[in-house]
Amino acid sequence: MKHLLLTTAGGVTTLTLNRPEMRNAFNDEVITELTAVLLELGKRPEVRCVVLAGSGSAFCAGADLNWMKRVADYTREQNIEDASGMARMLEVLYRLPQPTIARIHGDVYAGGMGLVSACDMAVAVDSAHFCLSEVKLGLIPATISPYVIRAMGARAAHRWFLTAERFGAAEAHRLGLVHEVVPAAQLDAKVAELAQALVQAGPAAVKACKALVHDVAGHEISAGLIRRTVEGIADIRASDEAREGLRSFLEKRKPGWLLPQG
Repeated sequence: MKHLLLTTAGGVTTLTLNRPEMRNAFNDEVITELTAVLLELGKRPEVRCVVLAGSGSAFCAGADLNWMKRVADYTREQNIEDASGMARMLEVLYRLPQPTIARIHGDVYAGGMGLVSACDMAVAVDSAHFCLSEVKLGLIPATISPYVIRAMGARAAHRWFLTAERFGAAEAHRLGLVHEVVPAAQLDAKVAELAQALVQAGPAAVKACKALVHDVAGHEISAGLIRRTVEGIADIRASDEAREGLRSFLEKRKPGWLLPQG
């Protein structure tokens, strides 16, 4: 891989953006590569959790300036094609069957906010800064907006989308954009703690639970929705994994899906 690093241990795959000299900014090559890797990881049953990280000083600084210079001369049709690649990448990340954790060690700008928001969980160092900077360039955060608005809420998006102000990790935590804020020395330990909680649970149940949140969030509590939840629990209760989980609990032993430790 040209722009990414990939490591797997104990069911946890860490996918690292590796353009430190560019503060892990996007271009079309990065988007294509990241999309392909995520699609492949989604097919691997041995991957229980994906951690998305960045090398160097920033998590992701948004769009590569050289890429932005190039797209400035695109036609509308070319811009639609180009933006569709970014939108596809974010959708693949958001819908990845396995749970995802954003490991935020530095600044997060523009498109990087989309990556964080498309992950299921986010842990940031207390020195990280966030910015939806698009309007400063006469642009809008369009392709990332479905994920960022879900993560921080529409009311907060009105401010941070429109002003393009920078805000710190504490504010990101208050908004719900990130789940944990820790000193830099504790970042890896906190990410590992969350990852271990994920790999200790039933892998099929974790995937189904992630899909459940997507299916239920924001929808009216209707008879149809209630029916789908009833069918969901009925279906999973009949699964081999659920039966093993219940048996292991009653027999006071560890379930068979647990991975070896160490």
